[in-house]
Amino acid sequence: MKTPPLTSLLVERLRGLPAPKTRDLVVERDLEVPMRDGTVLLADRWAPRAGGEDLPTALLRSPYGRGGPFALQLVRPLAERGFQVLLQSTRGTSGSGGTFDPLRHERLDGIDTVDWVCKQPWFDGSLVLCGPSYLGYTQWAMADQLPAQVKAMIPAMTESALGLAFLRKDAFALESAFGWGVLVEAQRRRWATARFLLGARRRRRAEKVLPLCDADNSLLGRQSDIIQNFIVYDTDSPFWYGTDASERVPHVTVPASLIAGWHDVFLPGQLRDYALLQAAGRRPRLTIGPWSHNSASVVKPILDEILGFGLAHARGTVPDDRAPVRVFVMGAEQWRDLPAWPPPGYAPEKLHLHPAGRLALDAPSESAPDSYRYDPADPTPAVGGLRLLPGVKAGRVDNTAHEARHDVLTYTSDILTDDVEMIGEVSADIWFRSSLPHADVFVRVCDVDASGRSTNICDGISGVTGADELSRVAVTLAPTAYLFRRGHRIRLQISSGAFPQYNRNPGTGEPRRTATRLEAATQQVFHDPDHPSTVSLPTRAH
Repeated sequence: MKTPPLTSLLVERLRGLPAPKTRDLVVERDLEVPMRDGTVLLADRWAPRAGGEDLPTALLRSPYGRGGPFALQLVRPLAERGFQVLLQSTRGTSGSGGTFDPLRHERLDGIDTVDWVCKQPWFDGSLVLCGPSYLGYTQWAMADQLPAQVKAMIPAMTESALGLAFLRKDAFALESAFGWGVLVEAQRRRWATARFLLGARRRRRAEKVLPLCDADNSLLGRQSDIIQNFIVYDTDSPFWYGTDASERVPHVTVPASLIAGWHDVFLPGQLRDYALLQAAGRRPRLTIGPWSHNSASVVKPILDEILGFGLAHARGTVPDDRAPVRVFVMGAEQWRDLPAWPPPGYAPEKLHLHPAGRLALDAPSESAPDSYRYDPADPTPAVGGLRLLPGVKAGRVDNTAHEARHDVLTYTSDILTDDVEMIGEVSADIWFRSSLPHADVFVRVCDVDASGRSTNICDGISGVTGADELSRVAVTLAPTAYLFRRGHRIRLQISSGAFPQYNRNPGTGEPRRTATRLEAATQQVFHDPDHPSTVSLPTRAH
């Protein structure tokens, strides 16, 4: 009798998976998959040693290699529990031909790969697309042009316009754009993730390099085309034409189950994808948990949905009956089934900023603005929240020390006499003026417990041009689901940055690529009858 592979047993134990149908697998490595332009991509096929050709196929297309975490935590468990699995390296990665140009080739390469799979002698007639992050984008890129053999798709922690939101002109997501570029460059060598994690300190130093166009050379000793493109071309640049798959989402007809995290950078885009499917008359499923992008605890829900929703559709049966939307309500620390997103029954409630750091329902009276000094040479740091990279602390963290900084304003409610639940979209309108014409406004909602600990829930940022003129700045925060407990307080933070999550605003108006000067500014936040600064929370009292 064969001894079960240790990795199989370990993943089963760590992820709480059911016992497999088999642990006896075979792996066909370096299968050559031809593309229409003659480029050959490589793939590995995992299947049970006996009967694999009678099973549906799960397809994962990845730029992160065909070994390591994806193979151990996703591919092997699926191959042990009812699928044969094809893990393909995207163009220009891990032996596949061509050059890796993020987002650019995934549509045609994906379509060609699906066509190839459907012609293989081991293909049983049913195909399921799955995978998180970039592997999710590879699904969306081709999802409106799939043959009948594709029975379901499960994009997780991802969105159809992957990463383009990082490149906003008014709020460049430096850490995500630069760091992901570094991570991709590291794929050229073995032990890429380990090298990336060990190089975190050097990467932090590179993020401070001015001009920003020299940051990659400072870290890598050369320029990276991928990083340079992220720095140079904004979200709306024609350079990215054809890479935004969101316009194709309404035309997707294959059954889809979306998995998201409240602290994942791709959450807003994923909710947009869900809304587009819903508006087109589809019936997608949506699951949102308390996860950040790299949470280990999201692996099991992804596997569960592929083995439940995906395998049922692949076999022509009906998946388990559940609510269209299932969310984890933080604070209450429990799952909730909802009929739609945003859910009915939650009305926007405006809380007003007041002098002396007060946050309340009543409108403000006459008062002087609050002020703080923002210095990009000593930028307000990012603390927790929506973060992309492995090794970066994300999600809910203690903000107490952060709020003691001179460049962070806080406004806090009275102690709550009842539980207050908010589920839905969060926004803020902040009346703001700077001593410089260019500034950022960063807003964060926090929960303050009975001990005084302040924990972040959701946040957002807006860049302001003409900031030296008093204006109302609209800030869209990440959607959320949270229960403020009785005895707690609601807090709003206001600052002018979260570095390196977002590139520091130099205050000069210079292009981000070439800016070299940093100017400190005095920022003012107004809260009077003519300039009522507010935060809008989708609440329902208990």
